[in-house]
Order: sequence, then C-alpha cells, then structure tokens
Amino acid sequence: MNSLLWIAQIILAGIFLFTAASKLFAYEKLVKVVEARSKGLSIGISRRQAAAIAGAEIVGALGILTPGRLMPGHEAVLCAAAWLALIMVGAGIYHLRRQESAAPDVSLFLLALFVIVGRWPR
Repeated sequence: MNSLLWIAQIILAGIFLFTAASKLFAYEKLVKVVEARSKGLSIGISRRQAAAIAGAEIVGALGILTPGRLMPGHEAVLCAAAWLALIMVGAGIYHLRRQESAAPDVSLFLLALFVIVGRWPR
C-alpha cells in the first residue's frame, strides 16, 4: 500500500508542478489556449490570480512529497493533500461555471482523497 500511495503522491506533485509552471511562465499562451477552447470566452482570472493559484499548487506539491521520516505521522502530507483537494474543489466550480468539463478536477480530487485516507494515522 505504501508504494501505491507514493505513486499517487508523485503523480499529484508532478501534475500540480506542471500546471503551476504553465500558469507562472506561459500565462499568455495559456490564455490563448483556454480562450480558443472555450470559443472566445474570457479566461476570467488575471495574471496575479494565476500566480497566486500557482503558488498554492507549488506549496501543495512540495508538501505532498515530504518523506515520513521528517514527520512520522505524515501530518505534512495530509495537510498538503487536503490543500490540493481544496484547490480542486475551487477548480471544479470554476470549470462548471464556464460550462466546461470538471472531470480532471474530480479525478485529482479523488487522487488527493486517496492519499488522505491512505496516510491517515491508524
């Protein structure tokens, strides 16, 4: 079970670091892609808001990779997974309001929930 949890944690960290990098370093390109996909509908978030979201994603991604030796009860991992799940709730609401699919958000939420349940102290 520990190996499966580590795989889930690495997948979550990789996805969130990648999306944070796109928000930080390729914001204009991201805006063009999102607006083209949504038939010209404005992205609805400023560069500053995107940078704040990216910062939150980076904090969660780094926290979810905290080894158990540093914090034996996995408190950092639990908090980071809850943080990422909360970000996905917000992302899901954002995408549903734009009448877009929230399936990726739900998938990442469930993966973070799997990490929370798996790392919960017994």
